[in-house]
Amino acid sequence: MIKLLRVDHRLLHGQVAFSWTQELGVDCILIANDDVPNNEIRKTAMKLAKPQGVKLVIKNISDSIKALKSGVTDKYKLFIVVESVADAYSLATAYPQIDHINLGGTKPADGTKQISKAINVTNEDESKLKELVNQGCEIEIRQVPNDKKELYKEMM
Repeated sequence: MIKLLRVDHRLLHGQVAFSWTQELGVDCILIANDDVPNNEIRKTAMKLAKPQGVKLVIKNISDSIKALKSGVTDKYKLFIVVESVADAYSLATAYPQIDHINLGGTKPADGTKQISKAINVTNEDESKLKELVNQGCEIEIRQVPNDKKELYKEMM
């Protein structure tokens, strides 16, 4: 069962690893990212940030979609973390059972605009988020579970 899909450019770090996994009661974290599986430094960092007693799986986006569709993840209370809105969009459109996305942090870059304290999006990101909202996906902005939930659809 997917408990949450989170977009966070830092992927797995203290805030995610502890506050969200405890709040959600998850037993498995899936890092869905095309770089980390082949980047030993980033992979090691993810393993070090993993909370004790929680399984960590690191797969590229395509393999993550295959795993979700195959049912192999069904036995877990799953927390999926991706680095970008584009990755979240890829997963949510390929696997419609993802109906809730948390925007936790996206860094500023050329061509982005800030829509909240920690969220910066491109026009393309906004189009993808609007499409997901129109398909019934709840998209919230919240860095930690104790923050007030802001719904993206109220900002559109």
